[in-house]
Amino acid sequence: MGHPIYNYSLCIALPLMIFFGFYFLVAKTPDKAIFENYLRSRRIMGVAMLLLAANYAAHFFFEIRFLNVNAAILLNLSTYFLCYWLFSSALTTLLDRFYITKRRFRIHIFLWALFSALSAIVLLLLPDGMTQKIGLTAMAIWLVAYGLFLGRRLLMACHRAVKIFDDTHSEDIGAYIKWMSVFTYWALIFGVGCALLTFLPDKYVFVWILSSVPFYIYLYHCYQSYMLFYEKVENAMESEISSEEEILCDLEDIAVEEEPVSSYADIDEKVRQWIDAAGYVRPGLTVTELSEILHTNRTYLSKYIKAVYDKSFREWITDMRIEYAKTILVKGPELNIAEISEASGFMSVSHFMRIFKEQVDCSPAKWRKTMIENDTVIPKR
Repeated sequence: MGHPIYNYSLCIALPLMIFFGFYFLVAKTPDKAIFENYLRSRRIMGVAMLLLAANYAAHFFFEIRFLNVNAAILLNLSTYFLCYWLFSSALTTLLDRFYITKRRFRIHIFLWALFSALSAIVLLLLPDGMTQKIGLTAMAIWLVAYGLFLGRRLLMACHRAVKIFDDTHSEDIGAYIKWMSVFTYWALIFGVGCALLTFLPDKYVFVWILSSVPFYIYLYHCYQSYMLFYEKVENAMESEISSEEEILCDLEDIAVEEEPVSSYADIDEKVRQWIDAAGYVRPGLTVTELSEILHTNRTYLSKYIKAVYDKSFREWITDMRIEYAKTILVKGPELNIAEISEASGFMSVSHFMRIFKEQVDCSPAKWRKTMIENDTVIPKR
């Protein structure tokens, strides 16, 4: 073995990959029907992990990188192509339970088989030289383009889901799925990087092996953490998304006829009375619940909020809750931050403090101290 660090890196990565793969496949989830989609996603991810582990094992035990470089590159390219789809399918399934279909499965398996066959022709049948280099470049471009296509679709699903939550829920449900966007960008960088690193000279190949360790540890941590919030997210998803078209549809691309603010006069007074009664401090409020309270249509209410306040439902409710919290911060100096957070309708003290600091640029306690010292009167909304 000419490059022991290559061997050592595989010794580190391979056991980790096998553990994560089997864990994702067999670990238990809460015994509730709603976790069926989460379990499906995790099993798909487990298959992807074990495929990558098999790839690592082939390199480690059979040393194909040193026996036949082209065969090793073919193994990597074929594995990456299939795992790109498995990874994206696992995550997209968490946001779009309609994603896995027989037709889509057949299409991607066919693309993988075609890609692998053409890669084999380029690497194993074409003679070394310019023709082979052109063929390899074409296959590398195809692999990268495929990864970018899948990544874009997943990011679209994330963006759409966050937008739906913001337009329908007062709580920041979208915060629970933002890790998928972070992971997708990381996966694109890592995946494209691995596809390119597979062509490096042998002594540098350990770089892409070791770089996988923090990547998969992060993925494992995210799946574990997300299980704590999955039920809440899925309940919100089920109440607002009824088809795959909805999760892929971007509202910004839909031409909506804008109505003048004056056309909402019939609902304006009801909303103002509801605001005066501080109805917005009700925890977990949704636009559907508010439309029922105001005896109006949910879509009509959403359009009203956009037209009059130019905010999403969550932004609108959050702003009013922060203003309400400011009032009782000054008028109720005996109340602690947790009590004020709860009284203002926030379901989490940490979330309240984070939002308050984002909007006011200081903590609630510091802001109250400043207001009391300056004897500032908070105007009633």
